[in-house]
Amino acid sequence: MKSICVALSLFLSLLATTPLSGSDIVVSKPDAAKSFETLKTLVGSWESDNPKHPMSVNFRVTSNGSAILSEMLDGHDNMITMFHLDDGRLMLTHYCAAGNQPRMVGKVSPDGKTLEFDFIDGTNFNSTKDGHMDGLVITMIDDTHHSEDLIFKSNDEKRGMRAHFNMRRTQ
Repeated sequence: MKSICVALSLFLSLLATTPLSGSDIVVSKPDAAKSFETLKTLVGSWESDNPKHPMSVNFRVTSNGSAILSEMLDGHDNMITMFHLDDGRLMLTHYCAAGNQPRMVGKVSPDGKTLEFDFIDGTNFNSTKDGHMDGLVITMIDDTHHSEDLIFKSNDEKRGMRAHFNMRRTQ
């Protein structure tokens, strides 16, 4: 009986120190909060400079300052991404035109200018084989410019398709 208690105690202590899915890319609470505030500087309207894939994005703060809504308009589909903090993590949920809702956790570059979001899970998936947005990289350039890299994966691809957009503030 004593050996079972010791084994259970050891297992629980290992479980408490084992990273959970996506936690290996968690930034500190102050970094996540600072990154969230940086995202708030994107509030307004933006347009891409890509003539092959025109896109506009509107950012606004909602829910008493606890969430940031990004609405992407590309002429065909409208998609929404919601950013928020979750216990020291910068999170997003992307409401995709593919009909699923991938969730991602963010990490910030050492210079604080690039936010990289990586897929952790999602809803309305049969499996990760379903096509989905797998990553998002937002790079702050200056007050009137930023870039967005959207990574979309499907059919067990090791690396997804990456679409790069240079964005210019219009409002």
